[in-house]
Amino acid sequence: MIRFEHIEYLYFLLMIPVFTIIFALMIRWKKSALRRFGDTNIIGKLIPDQSNGLIITKFVILMTAFVFLVLGIANPQTGSKLEKIHRKGIDIMIALDVSNSMLAQDIRPDRLSRAKQSINKLIDQLEGDRIGIIVFAGNAYTQLPITTDYAAAKLFLSTVNPDIVPTQGTAIGEALELAIGAFSQDDKNNKAIVVITDGENHEGNATKQSKAAAELGIRVFSIGMGQPDGAPIPVYNRKGNMIGYKKDKEGQTIITKLNVDMLRQIASAGNGIYVNATNSNTGLSNVLDEINKMEKTDLETKMFTDYEDQFQYFIGLGLILLLLEYIILERKGRLARKIRIFEVKEK
Repeated sequence: MIRFEHIEYLYFLLMIPVFTIIFALMIRWKKSALRRFGDTNIIGKLIPDQSNGLIITKFVILMTAFVFLVLGIANPQTGSKLEKIHRKGIDIMIALDVSNSMLAQDIRPDRLSRAKQSINKLIDQLEGDRIGIIVFAGNAYTQLPITTDYAAAKLFLSTVNPDIVPTQGTAIGEALELAIGAFSQDDKNNKAIVVITDGENHEGNATKQSKAAAELGIRVFSIGMGQPDGAPIPVYNRKGNMIGYKKDKEGQTIITKLNVDMLRQIASAGNGIYVNATNSNTGLSNVLDEINKMEKTDLETKMFTDYEDQFQYFIGLGLILLLLEYIILERKGRLARKIRIFEVKEK
């Protein structure tokens, strides 16, 4: 198994597209500047050793070195000792709504971002419990199976957005059914499902699935993301800039409202509690308090208890590539200057 000791440093890799754009603009500006001096063919003869290919090669090497250095700083580690760990805890499945209505901003910065922030804080408070993540909109999908690897849980959570589910809707019933099946079949006691949604565009019989879970000893909690008055659904372009709000066929702005009654019914049928999120408190702490009151059972998990650092290999490769980039010149060498396959000899 591979993990990163400092996974937060991997966000530096998002700078690569920025560096690439800057590099492309620099090349474009350079060509434009040369054209202002005169005919490009004549200028090319004045600086015959100039090589655009070498400039691009140096940039590619530099970016590859950057990737290796970032990976090295994040410190990838490989598991070297696998053991069976016995601990007391509870299995928790988080069913997170990722439909477009979760982008509404009646809870800041928006419903989905606030929910993800709260789940991150929940993970930090877990001790011995196992956690899994299911995402749903028009359909439900397992994003992360039940695990005690909290770092992996945070990594998978960071990738959650409305684009990962192809169809829109709010299939809470399907999400609950999938969550029930994610637990071990031999013992479903001391299990909990936490549904985080605005409850709009409800599809399927969620209350029936919640009752079925309770009959198996699984408690179902629901957290309502949003306000009863509702809010419009933002629409973003490919660059991530908001360009307006979602409208219906008549051109009217769609207002997404929290379905409190339905979420209360789900929690009641699942022998759990319902909490309404606000800008100051999403309610996950209240749910965790209830979960902690449940009797914890012995959980047996196979996990790596010893990890070996591998950062030195990535740092070493990065430094070698930096040295290579420094050695390579932007102009042609002697051998390259002699090779003129497409040169037209003047008579």
